[in-house]
Amino acid sequence: MIVCIAEKPSVARDIAEILGAKTRKDGYIEGNGYQVTWTFGHLCSLLEPHEYAPEWKAWTLSQLPMIPQRFGIKVMNDSGIQKQFKVIETLMANADEVINCGDAGQEGELIQRWVMQKALCKCPVKRLWISSLTEEAIREGFAKLKDQSEFQRLYEAGLSRAIGDWLLGMNATRLYTLKYGKNRQVLSIGRVQTPTLALIVNRQLEIENFKPEAYWELKTVYRDTLFSAAKGRFSTVEEGTGFLETVKAADFFITDISIKKGTESAPRLFDLTSLQVECNKKFGFSADETLKLIQSLYEKKVTTYPRVDTTYLSDDMYPKIPDILKGIKDYDLLTKPLLAAKIPKTKKVFDNTKVTDHHAIIPTGVQPTALNDNEKRVFNLVALRFIANFYPECKISTTTVLGEVEKVEFKVTGKQILDPGWRIVFEKTKTEEEKETEEDEKTLPLFVKGESGPHEPTLAEKWTSPPKPYTEATLLRAMETAGKLVDNDELREALKENGIGRPSTRAAIIETLFKRDYIKKERKNLIATNTGVDLIQTIQDELLKSAELTGLWEKKLRQVERGEYEAKAFLEELKEMVRQIVFNVKSDNRRMNSLQVEKKAENPVGLVCPLCGKGTIIKGHRAYGCSEWKNGCTFRQSF
Repeated sequence: MIVCIAEKPSVARDIAEILGAKTRKDGYIEGNGYQVTWTFGHLCSLLEPHEYAPEWKAWTLSQLPMIPQRFGIKVMNDSGIQKQFKVIETLMANADEVINCGDAGQEGELIQRWVMQKALCKCPVKRLWISSLTEEAIREGFAKLKDQSEFQRLYEAGLSRAIGDWLLGMNATRLYTLKYGKNRQVLSIGRVQTPTLALIVNRQLEIENFKPEAYWELKTVYRDTLFSAAKGRFSTVEEGTGFLETVKAADFFITDISIKKGTESAPRLFDLTSLQVECNKKFGFSADETLKLIQSLYEKKVTTYPRVDTTYLSDDMYPKIPDILKGIKDYDLLTKPLLAAKIPKTKKVFDNTKVTDHHAIIPTGVQPTALNDNEKRVFNLVALRFIANFYPECKISTTTVLGEVEKVEFKVTGKQILDPGWRIVFEKTKTEEEKETEEDEKTLPLFVKGESGPHEPTLAEKWTSPPKPYTEATLLRAMETAGKLVDNDELREALKENGIGRPSTRAAIIETLFKRDYIKKERKNLIATNTGVDLIQTIQDELLKSAELTGLWEKKLRQVERGEYEAKAFLEELKEMVRQIVFNVKSDNRRMNSLQVEKKAENPVGLVCPLCGKGTIIKGHRAYGCSEWKNGCTFRQSF
């Protein structure tokens, strides 16, 4: 019997249908020589500290750092999960072969491997590796099953990530809670969570400490066109006034006109982060909401695998493009012109060197049905972006006009769209902001070199502006580039390797910061709470809050995945870092008050008790306390 194990019951049903397994049993579907079962995401997790050593149960500084000799896993303590695991364990004990049908990514590999290890799977294991859940993709995947050993490095990277997060999270959280929390609250520290919070806090402090400075701009209107002084800003009103007086009494002369023709490419295909950014900008969706919506579209078979960090397609996708375009029938008016000729193949879309496990998010060619309004919005973004990438480039003309008054130089630039190309795909979906931007890029009047005439100069006082608070869109971009502000697509692509977190985990990191009351949302802006600010200011060790350093760890994890770096070396580095952090904090003799807690934000319910380590925090009448109070724990915190 061949046992297939999927990551969700819904995926298992799709696979069973295609394999001809029709008989429903308790926890699996059987038939045609197959038994198709499933997990519910993570069935297993790493052991808790006290399961390695009893003395690690209580939270005490003397027991830190906690570094197990060997890490172990356990089945989660949930009756439904325990029951399903027993089903899987029984099926695997009698299997001739197992097919791992988990999500085709690092996390999916880890989830399934842990279950198979815990179930003591001893038979040969194959891997189903697919980028969509359409019938065609599943059949093709089963026809080309791979050996499990081909994904060993992927598993090692996932395991290293999980162990690294355990080492830093468990040790640093206890360390900072015991040293600085004063039994008032649990101070949660994480490998990705803390540098992300630091980005928000540092931006907020920049804004709060910003001192606006005045500057002056000299501009003039000639033939209904606004020219700016080439000198730029004046730092004093006296300097600006001097130039204003100079240009007032003389005519404006056109000294040079240059016209440069060029092209603009369509925006790249979506990876998960760029889709989350776009959905936040256009619809105000959180990163987590977008992830859930695109996951739903994937499970409904209308878009491809979502947890990706590439904006390219592999070459083998090129022959499938016409059928995908034909399949999305609601977009016939846009796809017909493409299907009437040969589909273009460019390096901006197809590049094997930029694709690893999965390609960019695109439609599968299955006509969407029964989508809710938000799913329709997200699908529309994916479909239009996909279609636009096969349209011709937009042809533009950029005109730069230089002028002069009494040797004071002025300049204006205007853009004209000569041929809209791919822009017509988005014509009906433009936001007001995009329409305003296009109006700002209006064409200039026809100027002639050497012409002159009267003009109206003005000197305007302006003030420097503070940086803007992060929104989810800009925070996701900052996480993607380890805090560097990058607008250029090519450069951003190059920096992705050093991004903090993975595309699939960034939404969860942001949600965790909300749940722990380290940040809150004001309109679209992300604002650090007093607790969040105090935590980052308490952490003196830059190792814990550096986005750049966390980005380097991410790079090493990707190298582990590619076989360019040893997982053992990565973990040894992390262990040494944890030892160093513990030593530094234990040696810190600064007198510090316990962290200020925002009363409305404070909500430690469900966290492990910092005093006894046995119970969890529960809410009572005007206080939080430990669930082990009946057994003598005295932890209590008023609110």
